[in-house]
Amino acid sequence: MSHLETAMGMTIAVFDKYAKAQGNTQTLTKAELKTLLEKELPNFLSGQDALDRIFKDLDENGDSQVDFKEFVTFVAALTSPTLSYNKSDFSEHIT
Repeated sequence: MSHLETAMGMTIAVFDKYAKAQGNTQTLTKAELKTLLEKELPNFLSGQDALDRIFKDLDENGDSQVDFKEFVTFVAALTSPTLSYNKSDFSEHIT
């Protein structure tokens, strides 16, 4: 499996892991998103206000859930600045 295929699979697995916690297994509630961010991006969340802003921004269709498309948009947005600042950090992991 290629690096990109592995990354895509990991993104799906992380979403699924947290989406299964409550109700609809195809979406994240605010509580599920909070747990995901606390566990998977522990240095990212800086308080309830930040969570509220993130959730509101991610919930594009206003259904009080974050679906996989909305989650992937978030991951891509986080990845873009990381790539531009840390290309050398990632290049050593790709053969």
